Amino acid sequence: MTRQSAWERGVEPMPCVPHRRVGWAARNSVIWTRPAAQWARMQTPMNSRPSSRRPPVEARNLADLYALPLLDWNNIADRLTLGVTQAPGTGGPDRHTCWLATINQDGSPHLTGVGALWVDDAFWFETGEQTRKGRNLARDPRCTLSVATDEFDLVVEGTAEQIKDPATVVQMAERWSAQGWPARVDDTSVALTADFSAPSAGPPPWVIYRLVPDRTTAIETIEPGGATQWRFDSN
Repeated sequence: MTRQSAWERGVEPMPCVPHRRVGWAARNSVIWTRPAAQWARMQTPMNSRPSSRRPPVEARNLADLYALPLLDWNNIADRLTLGVTQAPGTGGPDRHTCWLATINQDGSPHLTGVGALWVDDAFWFETGEQTRKGRNLARDPRCTLSVATDEFDLVVEGTAEQIKDPATVVQMAERWSAQGWPARVDDTSVALTADFSAPSAGPPPWVIYRLVPDRTTAIETIEPGGATQWRFDSN
C-alpha cells in the first residue's frame, strides 16, 4: 500500500476551505477543513443507518469545561462509513493514516501505521504474523487505533480478533482491492497476498484483524467543536 499511484486512481478530492480549528488545543491555529454545512450534508439520514449498529452505553463530555456540546456517535460512525482511504486529497490531512498501538512484551507501547478500513462498526487491518504488531497481538490482543479526518480526531480502544473465516477474508480482500490495493486470498483461504504492501506489514501471507470498539474518544475539529468519549457494551 505504499505505491501512491495505486491509491490515486480515480481519486477526486473534495473541496476544502481554510477554517479555524476549534477547541482548547488550537483556538488560534488554522487548518484546512470542510465547513460545517458540508459536514452536515455528508451525514447519513437516521432511517438509512444500519440497524445493527452498536449503540454506546455511556457518553462522557470531555469539553463541558468550555461549554461545548456532547458529540453524537452516530455522526462519527456515519463519517467513518464514508471511508477513510489513504489516497491523497480524500478528506484527511492530505490523506488518512491510521495508527495502531500494541503492547510489547516488556509492557512498552509499539506504534505503527496501518491501512485500516471501517466496516460493520469495526476497524479492519492486516499484517504479517511475524511482524512486531502481529506478535504483540498474538500475546495480548488489546490495542488502540487512531485516525484524523477533517471533521474530527478519533481514538478507538478495544481487542483485535484475528479473522479465520474464509468467506469474510474474501469479502475484505475485495474491499481492499476496490480501494486500489490488489489484495487477493492466498492458498490457505484465511490470509491475503498481493504484489506489494506496506513494508511494515512484512512479507505475505498477511492475516486480517477486526478491532471492535470498547471505548472511543473524538475531538471535533469543526464548529461548534467538542470532545466526547463513548463506552460500548463488550458483549
